[in-house]
Amino acid sequence: MQSPRVLSLIPPMTQLNTPYPSTAYLTGFLRSQGVDAVQQDLALALVLRLFSADGLARVREHIATLSPSARTPLVEGFDTHFDLYQGTVGPVIAFLQGRDSTVAHRICSRRFLPEGPRFDALDVYVDPDDPEGGDPLAWAFGALGMQDRARHLATLYLNDLADVLRDAVDERFEFVRYAESLAQAQPTFEPLAQALAAPHNLVDDLLAELTLAAIEREAPQVVLLSVPFPGAVYAAFRIAQTIKSRHPQIVTLLGGGFVNTELRELTEARVFDYFDYVMLDAGERPLLALLEHLKGKRSQQRLVRTYVRDGESGKVRYINFMEADVPFEQIGTPTWDGLPLDHYLSLLDMLNPMHRLWSDGRWNKLTVAHGCYWKKCSFCDVSLDYISRYETASAATLVDRIEAIIAETGQTGFHFVDEAAPPKMLRALAEELLRRNVAISWWGNIRFEKSFTPDLCQLLADSGCIAISGGLEVASDRLLKLMKKGVSVDQVARVTHGFTEAGILVHAYLMYGFPTQTVHDTVDALEYVRQLFAAGCIQSGFFHRFVCTVHSPVGKNPEEYGVTLLPLPEISFAKNDVGFHDPSGVDHNSLGEALNKALYNYMHGIGLEDDVRRWFTGRVPRTSVPRDFVALALAAGR
Repeated sequence: MQSPRVLSLIPPMTQLNTPYPSTAYLTGFLRSQGVDAVQQDLALALVLRLFSADGLARVREHIATLSPSARTPLVEGFDTHFDLYQGTVGPVIAFLQGRDSTVAHRICSRRFLPEGPRFDALDVYVDPDDPEGGDPLAWAFGALGMQDRARHLATLYLNDLADVLRDAVDERFEFVRYAESLAQAQPTFEPLAQALAAPHNLVDDLLAELTLAAIEREAPQVVLLSVPFPGAVYAAFRIAQTIKSRHPQIVTLLGGGFVNTELRELTEARVFDYFDYVMLDAGERPLLALLEHLKGKRSQQRLVRTYVRDGESGKVRYINFMEADVPFEQIGTPTWDGLPLDHYLSLLDMLNPMHRLWSDGRWNKLTVAHGCYWKKCSFCDVSLDYISRYETASAATLVDRIEAIIAETGQTGFHFVDEAAPPKMLRALAEELLRRNVAISWWGNIRFEKSFTPDLCQLLADSGCIAISGGLEVASDRLLKLMKKGVSVDQVARVTHGFTEAGILVHAYLMYGFPTQTVHDTVDALEYVRQLFAAGCIQSGFFHRFVCTVHSPVGKNPEEYGVTLLPLPEISFAKNDVGFHDPSGVDHNSLGEALNKALYNYMHGIGLEDDVRRWFTGRVPRTSVPRDFVALALAAGR
């Protein structure tokens, strides 16, 4: 029997500026094994269908059915100015796709686009050197930044339209976290089941149309839905629901990062009304085993890391025939064939030059190594395969993949999506790129460890590195030691400064609310961050609230971190986050507001010389960090 044709789908929502890489990896691997494999991005397709002249017309038709009490001021404004929205949405999308750059002149005039509440955000941009200036964006873009200025304004315009959709059509709609609450750490399937049983709204209808069109075009026997985040789960199930209703003979598979993290104790049989198989961890070996099974060459008992519903009992069974994973060196080269690379949208949400990389530009996503070479951080899911199984490929193999991807896509921008790219591999990769004279631009995630010397930073810059991101987490040596980060604040200062001196932008992942973190710890951490910004060591950052997960060292051994876990309900669906009691009793929510406000201003060069206490609404203790701590750390490293 011939191998079945496999269609891999990216469900809404993931990213709009570049394809999520999971289907590219799996499609490339399957083709290398002789499997007829294709892929499509339904996340992008849905957005392009919604944000079109016809899509907005359908939104307006729906608004006409709403009662006056259900029409928010935002919806009324859209309805009133509909002709303006319908006439501008096409040019805006074409501009964000890079197909019509000349429309930037009209967008920048501020007389072309209808401006809703999202444009109020422009009022917060104040030039520190000209606070009375008339142009709120002049400090960011100057006289020559017309394309970027227009992209920022066009992004605000799209966000306004997304708000209209949320108010009028689907309250769960988001560009990234679409219907996230239905799946994230949901112990039971019931909320998702109720949502899937509800009548279709306009977004559901369009997604169903796109799904059936993809099935008709590709004629697959197997459809794989790769779900990286909770915000893609609802749409993935809607897609599978549509397929099963029209083409019940098609085999549907569910996998991806969300499944690997949250569905490891799955017992909910209703999931299999939508999916025939649910697979865990790296998909190459389970997929090969399943395809052999479907061809009659392997029994069901020899499936690998796969959930099925037993035909007799109706209960969920987990089958894991022990078989070695495909080595990272042999997974092949990802392919973007079938994905409309010229249709992705370069958005500019944040003016900060480092922060914008996540949404601006189309990047070829590639992995330097599988897993994490450190795998000790106490907040991380170090027990799971995507962290714990560390494997590398040779620099020659990686550059072979890079050259193949450039030949296929014609684009030389790469985002290395490792948990933490190993310095030894990055050095070898940089040397191989330079040896072959392969010119690329790349960025990725690292640990701020001492191996990144100024010389290595310069080598990476010479090879095309433009930016790096890394976890500083809580800028406190006590807490960094408790986290088992393996770095100190002064070391981070020196490493980040080395990158900056080499012309490489630096983004710091930051955390608050870690077990035993006090208010004083938080104030001190912000002072360290302020000094790092002021010294030019980092250019961007993001604070997130610590979440305890069941797969992390904190979740597995809470007593070592001074906390007590709260009991979980009975789990039949998703299991990841777990609440805990921290005897410190700190109100981290109010502190988080202050931290994010401070960080937003620091990224725009504002308030860098001010006492950090200004950002907090209540009384907080004075920082105990010397104001010259970072300066002295940098001097000591010279």
